[in-house]
Amino acid sequence: MSEPRPPLVGVIACTTQLGLHPFNIAGEKYLRAVINGAGAWPLIIPSLILPDDPWPPTALLERLDGLLFTGSPSNVAPVHYQGAEAVEGHEDHPRDATSLPLIRAAIAAGVPLLGICRGFQEMNVALGGSLHQAVADTGLFDDHREDKTAPLSEQYGPAHDINLVPGGLLAGLWPEPRVRVNSLHGQGIARLAPGLRAEAYAEDGLLEAFSVAGDSFALGVQFHPEWQVADNPFYLAIFQAFGAACRARAALGAG
Repeated sequence: MSEPRPPLVGVIACTTQLGLHPFNIAGEKYLRAVINGAGAWPLIIPSLILPDDPWPPTALLERLDGLLFTGSPSNVAPVHYQGAEAVEGHEDHPRDATSLPLIRAAIAAGVPLLGICRGFQEMNVALGGSLHQAVADTGLFDDHREDKTAPLSEQYGPAHDINLVPGGLLAGLWPEPRVRVNSLHGQGIARLAPGLRAEAYAEDGLLEAFSVAGDSFALGVQFHPEWQVADNPFYLAIFQAFGAACRARAALGAG
């Protein structure tokens, strides 16, 4: 009897210019986390859709067992949540045009979904929420950005605790009510979208994780659990739960 195939997880790409040519890219740390954390195989989804282009995300979803929306140097364009003109960072309009409808279609179809950092913010915006464009400038929260001059081990090192919401998805994955995570983001959730439930807050009150209400696995986290996932039990638990949901979908023959 042959071994079951690993689940197929679509990983959204960012667009960038390398020399004279445009590229679609996905960070290796996310791809390896899908393999080593979720026990699945990543397939990069190019962000080739332009604003106002029609495209059928449901046709793609029929071939996938899960979706990962990664972090990125870019930010969701504020036009998608009636925000003011962007105050920091750059935008990736093809990614917005690809990811936002794909998120809505995936949730409607019950496809397992994990959003990280930008992906977390995309999920909120796709469902009608809004963002703080500069968390540190609100006067409400601490500065959650990393020191970009520090070595990667320090940038992605433990930065602050988060408090898990009792009875939530994350609380069911971890035995303690709080856990320490990294922090590498300038933007954050302002208004939580309808249909999302809070999963964790930073000590300053900033929302750090949410899930989509319903029976399917759909989780967004502001921190970066993909970083050296096999060495961090909490991060690994997140990816293992995502992988289990993807395998359950694959077993139904939906992917």
